[in-house]
Amino acid sequence: QVQLVESGGGLVQAGGSLRLSCAASGKPFTINAMGWHRQAPGKQRELVAGILRGGSTNYADSVKGRFTISRDNAKNTVYLQMNSLRPEDTAVYYCYAVAQLTPTSRYSDYWGQGTQVTVSL
Repeated sequence: QVQLVESGGGLVQAGGSLRLSCAASGKPFTINAMGWHRQAPGKQRELVAGILRGGSTNYADSVKGRFTISRDNAKNTVYLQMNSLRPEDTAVYYCYAVAQLTPTSRYSDYWGQGTQVTVSL
Protein backbone atom coordinates (compact mmCIF):
# COMPACT_ATOMS: atom_id res chain seq x y z
CA GLN A 1 0.00 0.00 0.00
CA VAL A 2 0.92 3.63 -0.47
CA GLN A 3 0.10 6.23 2.15
CA LEU A 4 -0.11 9.90 1.26
CA VAL A 5 0.30 12.53 3.96
CA GLU A 6 -0.54 16.14 3.15
CA SER A 7 0.59 19.25 4.98
CA GLY A 8 0.57 23.01 4.52
CA GLY A 9 -3.10 23.91 4.51
CA GLY A 10 -4.55 26.69 6.59
CA LEU A 11 -6.22 30.07 6.64
CA VAL A 12 -4.91 32.90 4.50
CA GLN A 13 -6.19 36.26 3.33
CA ALA A 14 -7.07 36.85 -0.29
CA GLY A 15 -3.95 37.60 -2.29
CA GLY A 16 -1.79 35.51 0.00
CA SER A 17 0.15 32.30 -0.60
CA LEU A 18 0.29 28.78 0.74
CA ARG A 19 2.44 25.78 -0.12
CA LEU A 20 1.01 22.29 0.12
CA SER A 21 3.18 19.20 0.41
CA CYS A 22 2.30 15.55 0.02
CA ALA A 23 4.69 12.74 0.84
CA ALA A 24 4.12 9.16 -0.27
CA SER A 25 5.30 6.34 1.97
CA GLY A 26 5.09 2.57 1.73
CA LYS A 27 7.98 2.17 -0.73
CA PRO A 28 6.12 1.96 -4.03
CA PHE A 29 8.12 0.56 -6.91
CA THR A 30 7.34 3.63 -8.97
CA ILE A 31 4.97 6.56 -8.91
CA ASN A 32 3.80 7.82 -12.28
CA ALA A 33 1.40 10.72 -11.83
CA MET A 34 0.98 12.82 -8.71
CA GLY A 35 -1.15 15.85 -8.11
CA TRP A 36 -3.96 17.61 -6.37
CA HIS A 37 -7.72 17.70 -6.54
CA ARG A 38 -9.98 19.91 -4.46
CA GLN A 39 -13.55 19.85 -3.27
CA ALA A 40 -15.48 22.89 -2.10
CA PRO A 41 -18.69 22.58 -0.07
CA GLY A 42 -21.59 21.55 -2.29
CA LYS A 43 -19.37 21.06 -5.32
CA GLN A 44 -17.81 18.10 -7.08
CA ARG A 45 -14.18 17.23 -6.64
CA GLU A 46 -12.09 18.79 -9.40
CA LEU A 47 -8.54 18.44 -10.67
CA VAL A 48 -6.31 21.34 -9.66
CA ALA A 49 -2.95 20.25 -11.05
CA GLY A 50 -1.07 17.12 -11.99
CA ILE A 51 2.52 16.22 -12.77
CA LEU A 52 4.04 13.15 -14.38
CA ARG A 53 7.26 11.52 -13.28
CA GLY A 54 9.09 13.14 -16.18
CA GLY A 55 7.86 16.60 -15.21
CA SER A 56 4.96 17.25 -17.58
CA THR A 57 2.27 19.28 -15.86
CA ASN A 58 -1.35 20.20 -16.36
CA TYR A 59 -3.53 22.72 -14.54
CA ALA A 60 -7.16 23.66 -14.20
CA ASP A 61 -7.86 26.86 -16.12
CA SER A 62 -8.93 28.57 -12.90
CA VAL A 63 -5.46 28.24 -11.33
CA LYS A 64 -3.16 28.72 -14.33
CA GLY A 65 -0.64 31.45 -13.68
CA ARG A 66 -1.27 31.37 -9.92
CA PHE A 67 -0.46 27.80 -8.85
CA THR A 68 2.71 25.82 -9.56
CA ILE A 69 3.05 22.08 -9.09
CA SER A 70 6.40 20.37 -8.64
CA ARG A 71 7.74 17.05 -7.36
CA ASP A 72 10.81 15.48 -5.89
CA ASN A 73 11.00 11.94 -7.24
CA ALA A 74 13.75 10.95 -4.82
CA LYS A 75 11.48 11.86 -1.90
CA ASN A 76 8.20 10.71 -3.52
CA THR A 77 6.83 14.14 -2.67
CA VAL A 78 4.66 16.56 -4.61
CA TYR A 79 4.23 20.25 -3.88
CA LEU A 80 1.64 22.85 -4.79
CA GLN A 81 2.68 26.48 -4.53
CA MET A 82 -0.45 28.60 -4.44
CA ASN A 83 -0.13 32.34 -4.99
CA SER A 84 -2.67 35.12 -5.40
CA LEU A 85 -5.23 33.05 -3.55
CA ARG A 86 -8.89 33.89 -3.93
CA PRO A 87 -11.91 33.08 -1.73
CA GLU A 88 -13.10 30.70 -4.46
CA ASP A 89 -9.97 28.61 -3.88
CA THR A 90 -11.38 27.63 -0.50
CA ALA A 91 -11.73 23.85 -0.44
CA VAL A 92 -10.33 20.63 0.92
CA TYR A 93 -7.29 19.76 -1.16
CA TYR A 94 -6.57 16.08 -1.78
CA CYS A 95 -3.27 14.69 -2.92
CA TYR A 96 -3.26 11.72 -5.27
CA ALA A 97 -0.69 9.36 -6.70
CA VAL A 98 -0.80 6.72 -9.40
CA ALA A 99 1.65 4.10 -8.23
CA GLN A 100 2.94 0.64 -8.97
CA LEU A 101 3.90 -1.49 -5.97
CA THR A 102 6.02 -4.06 -7.83
CA PRO A 103 7.47 -4.22 -11.36
CA THR A 104 4.64 -6.52 -12.45
CA SER A 105 1.69 -5.05 -10.58
CA ARG A 106 -0.86 -2.77 -12.13
CA TYR A 107 -0.93 0.94 -11.43
CA SER A 108 -3.45 1.96 -8.78
CA ASP A 109 -4.78 5.28 -7.51
CA TYR A 110 -4.05 6.42 -3.97
CA TRP A 111 -5.46 9.40 -2.12
CA GLY A 112 -4.55 11.46 0.90
CA GLN A 113 -7.04 12.41 3.59
CA GLY A 114 -7.18 16.04 2.55
CA THR A 115 -6.06 19.36 3.93
CA GLN A 116 -8.29 22.40 4.37
CA VAL A 117 -7.44 25.63 2.58
CA THR A 118 -9.52 28.64 3.55
CA VAL A 119 -9.11 32.01 1.84
CA SER A 120 -10.77 34.97 3.53
CA LEU A 121 -11.61 38.37 2.10
